[in-house]
Amino acid sequence: MNKGTLKYIAKELGLSASTVSRVVNGKYEGNEKTKQRVLDALEKHSYIPNEVARSLQKSSTETIAVVLPDISETFFGTIVKEIENEVSDSGYMLILADTHEKAEKERKYLDILYKRRVDALVLATIDSSGDAVSKFIANDIPVVFIDNIPKLDGISAITIDNKKAGQIAVDYLLSCGHRQIATIIGSTSETTGADRLAGYCSALSDNNIEKNDSLIKFGDYKLDSGYKAMCELLDNRNKAPFTAVFVTSEQMTYGALRAIRDRSLNVPDDISVIGFDIHNLKDDRRQMITTIRQPEDVIGKNVGELLLKYLSENDTAKEETRIFLEPFLQKGDTVKKL
Repeated sequence: MNKGTLKYIAKELGLSASTVSRVVNGKYEGNEKTKQRVLDALEKHSYIPNEVARSLQKSSTETIAVVLPDISETFFGTIVKEIENEVSDSGYMLILADTHEKAEKERKYLDILYKRRVDALVLATIDSSGDAVSKFIANDIPVVFIDNIPKLDGISAITIDNKKAGQIAVDYLLSCGHRQIATIIGSTSETTGADRLAGYCSALSDNNIEKNDSLIKFGDYKLDSGYKAMCELLDNRNKAPFTAVFVTSEQMTYGALRAIRDRSLNVPDDISVIGFDIHNLKDDRRQMITTIRQPEDVIGKNVGELLLKYLSENDTAKEETRIFLEPFLQKGDTVKKL
């Protein structure tokens, strides 16, 4: 028999396992000498309570799952840090999962986390149907979406106004004299990609500039896809000329910049660039990148506060909450005034 178990300790002391268990859980009201004998034995054997069993009794694991498409992105890292700051003092621990932008991996992780009875879920989903998360919602497990918002009724989400983000980027390029503006967009099956593209198109329309589909390329938010899309734009530049490009993710921005420089072109003298979510503003220590930024610290803080509200004993009603925060432009050295 394992010497660190309650059964072993109870046998050694000549007590029932239930007596020892009541001492462990702070519910023993009997003889103080017996209580002290148990406490001494627990210390002697370095007894560690079975938190899994306890959590099942309490119907709480005191864990919050955060499922992200790429935990290496500073945007997501800052959000996670702020969530942790908000919930840790209330006894909750975060579990992180990285889906690598793969829907199958996302479904797998959600199945595992559901079986492990996490108390709440924060999800930057790449599955716009929301099918894999429906069981959480059906069983009253709080879910808060960040970044992409699936097509589900009655869900909570905290993100930015992505259409406005696209408009801000293009409006700035227009204010600098650019009229031929290309863009590299993420997947439009996700609201982030679709809304940023809508903002790009809206800004052009508002300024009586006709959209040119040849100047719109699509990627998967990763560096290689940004590189490939930028190469396609450059290869077709004689037929579809452009002076500036708006790239709608951090990794795709770095890929696009690499493609431009691999062609021995200069940013911004040959091509102006606005990126998205760039935090390490000095790209390869060359120049400051002009970028659209999201207030990720505010997003994380709001997510943490909302989770605690949902998880509190006095607030069982998990009403829909939608918070859309303001994106903003951070100027650098990668946009030239014409």
